[in-house]
Amino acid sequence: MKSVDAFRKRLRELGLAGANHPSPLLCDDEALPAPQSPLSRPVQFDGFRVGNRFCIHPMEGWDATPDGNPSEHTCRRWQRFGESRAKLIWGGEAVAVRHEGRANPNQLLAASHTKSGLARLREKLLTAHRDCYGSTDDLLVGLQLTHSGRFCRPNDRAKLEPRILYHHPILDRKFGLPSDWPVLTDGEIRSIIDDYVAAAELAADVGFQFVDLKHCHGYLGHEFLSAFTREGPYGGSFENRTRFLRETVEGIRAAVPSLALGVRISAFDVVPFRPDPESSVENAPGIGVPEDFSTCLPYHYAFGVSPDNPVEYDLTETFMLLQCLNDMGIRLVNVSCGSPYYNPHIQRPALFPPSDGYQPPEDPLVGVARQIAVTRRLKERFPNMILVGTGYTYLQEYLPHVAQHIVREGHVDFVGVGRMVLSYHDLPADILRGNAFDRKRICRTFSDCTTGPRRGLISGCYPLDAYYKASEEAKTLRSLKAKSTRNE
Repeated sequence: MKSVDAFRKRLRELGLAGANHPSPLLCDDEALPAPQSPLSRPVQFDGFRVGNRFCIHPMEGWDATPDGNPSEHTCRRWQRFGESRAKLIWGGEAVAVRHEGRANPNQLLAASHTKSGLARLREKLLTAHRDCYGSTDDLLVGLQLTHSGRFCRPNDRAKLEPRILYHHPILDRKFGLPSDWPVLTDGEIRSIIDDYVAAAELAADVGFQFVDLKHCHGYLGHEFLSAFTREGPYGGSFENRTRFLRETVEGIRAAVPSLALGVRISAFDVVPFRPDPESSVENAPGIGVPEDFSTCLPYHYAFGVSPDNPVEYDLTETFMLLQCLNDMGIRLVNVSCGSPYYNPHIQRPALFPPSDGYQPPEDPLVGVARQIAVTRRLKERFPNMILVGTGYTYLQEYLPHVAQHIVREGHVDFVGVGRMVLSYHDLPADILRGNAFDRKRICRTFSDCTTGPRRGLISGCYPLDAYYKASEEAKTLRSLKAKSTRNE
């Protein structure tokens, strides 16, 4: 699409724009520089002035040391976050609260022996931002705390060591989990809550201004919200399914009352998808189709899903969750959806799937519009909350045109940038300066940043970032992809 008009035409063709659309995907004619741009306007959060409307999402590199400390790759990424000119850094990347909860053996860890390493990461980011923009007085930096739950791989990237809350009839089968696999006990859950509190204390000591209690993408916090079939105090009713969140908040506030809290949520989900073998073309994975859920109705295995038709979302409990957060005084919410492990086209709209994925079953713009529309509905219901939106990378050249419009209209407070920042880390700076886009660095959603880790390599933009493009890992990745294609 070579122009804004061509982009708008495509939106109309997809039924995503028009006078009769309840939540049309709209964009401005041109991207304005600061200070005219709505994206340059500050936001007040608990007495702190956040300098603009750009947020950097947590971006893991699967490149920490085995003991959970940052490597040179990790430090470079955080330095680039600081150089981006975004004024909200949402957690930097996911940091596990205990070893067994790591998503991979090279995930950052919050522990006494990693405290100085986490402090070094934060200082790298602050120094880079100060060097580029003169001050960090309006920069808000948090740390995302996580336990990977069903998707733990703490010791071997190829070996799942799940810590589950209940047995899921589709995901258990999809990931080879036997019916007698143990579920976390109530006592183990309380021990994990203690880990979150200790990690939050560490983050506050290091100087982070807030922590994110991660409740998205199929990890442990997210699985609590869907624990309809679990018995006891942490499952069943909505009150019980949010008990982990409430008790974690209570514990952190008792320990470090000055520390601000945010929560990244999967606002909705859909049933897991799989590649359709009948639609495989030229050795490519098939188009994504829903897993068979006919024996699982009503569907009580996901949060924000229609129980009668789990390929559709239902925001009834999502509204209840935001009300719960609001009642606890948590105003900072990052809105995502789905999971990269079982329905990535919902969570990360992309034209090219990762190696373990499937071809998109819809135009990725449909996925972008879905996320923007849901965030808009949440903002309309909770105007006092500060919401970060997700799903913008696939907009590519038209990211600023759409982002500028929805911020101006008050449909979201911050525009979150994820994969785009791996290839084009200073995109926010170029937008706010009114610079022409560096088209050679715009993320085209090749998904190598996901395929790399799936093949046991570190994450990075192998096609567009010279740092990774020239690495030995890039050669290995190209060889593995070529071999896979030949085998298929």
